[in-house]
Amino acid sequence: MKIQSVFDPSFARYGKVIKGFDTAALEAEMAKLPCPDGAVVYVPSVPELEALDVMQAFTDQLYGGMPIQIGYCNGDNHVMNCLEYHRDSELNLACTDMILLLGLEADVDFEKYEYDTSKVEAFLAPKGTLVEVYATAMHYAPINAGGKFRCTVVLPKGTNTELKFKPDPAGESRLLTATNKWLLAHAESPEAKNGAVVALKGENPVVNY
Repeated sequence: MKIQSVFDPSFARYGKVIKGFDTAALEAEMAKLPCPDGAVVYVPSVPELEALDVMQAFTDQLYGGMPIQIGYCNGDNHVMNCLEYHRDSELNLACTDMILLLGLEADVDFEKYEYDTSKVEAFLAPKGTLVEVYATAMHYAPINAGGKFRCTVVLPKGTNTELKFKPDPAGESRLLTATNKWLLAHAESPEAKNGAVVALKGENPVVNY
């Protein structure tokens, strides 16, 4: 798989690089958080991250005053397994070099609930890069880029937390696995074995960078 850069024009379909924010304190706090070997850990909301000054800056300047949460996704990963999307943009701060595997919601066949994984593209986000991943861009856990990854994840408050209702098994809601989280799983993924909808058709992309 060709590894592009988030600074390439081709990334514009999926998101944009954001500049002008001091993220040094956020990166320092991220370095203290767990980063397992051979696994991925995701926590939607971390008080220590949300106590930093950048929390208010992100709330006001990037989410227009909407309530947000700051969490993290850290670990050791080479395989896509799933793609997810939200009803809003997601901010990712690369606290190490990392690779994002991205697809477009517009390419999902919502008649069959299928997506062709050959359309997935890979983008390298260098350490210290803040990116907005658009609501229309499907994504999942980052991929290693020369070592384990650390990624700050900023989303509207409550996203990726436990659902408080039972999704309708008909229509798009069948893909809901958490609050504001629509998930498409590959048949080979652990998520599929746990009941997620198998909607990714083709190879399950593996990236060894």
